[in-house]
Amino acid sequence: MADALPITLRGKQKLEGELKNLLQVERPSVIRAIEHARSQGDLSENAEYDAAKERQGWIEARIAEIQHQLAGAEVVDTSLLKSDKVIFGASVVLEDVENDKKVSYQIVGVDEADVKEGKISILSPLARALIGKKVGETVEVKTPTNDKEFEVCKISFE
Repeated sequence: MADALPITLRGKQKLEGELKNLLQVERPSVIRAIEHARSQGDLSENAEYDAAKERQGWIEARIAEIQHQLAGAEVVDTSLLKSDKVIFGASVVLEDVENDKKVSYQIVGVDEADVKEGKISILSPLARALIGKKVGETVEVKTPTNDKEFEVCKISFE
């Protein structure tokens, strides 16, 4: 598939776990809630029924979204990767050239990105600037407030 988006093995496992929970726990639970709300009589003014139907819609949409993501994903086991350049799955230590502060990021799939956990999307401006760089090289990234320059200090794979 030419437009397959990469995802780490860990990211795939996380999505599969969420899908399993939605299918085996959340979906049956919301179906029971809808049945219970229906047994209460008049559905036109039943907030419990409306809330359960809304939750059901969200669950079904999320199930479809995860199934689509998994079907179109190219799974990458980052522990098998080796490169002296920044590639998908790499963990990178960067130094902010302006203030000498170091930050660490792993380049992951779009749905795995979580900056608080140090995971940035392969499609993010920083990740795109880093791809192909080696230790010692610098990258410049435009941010909404200013331009940042980082030096690549270390590249590793988990």
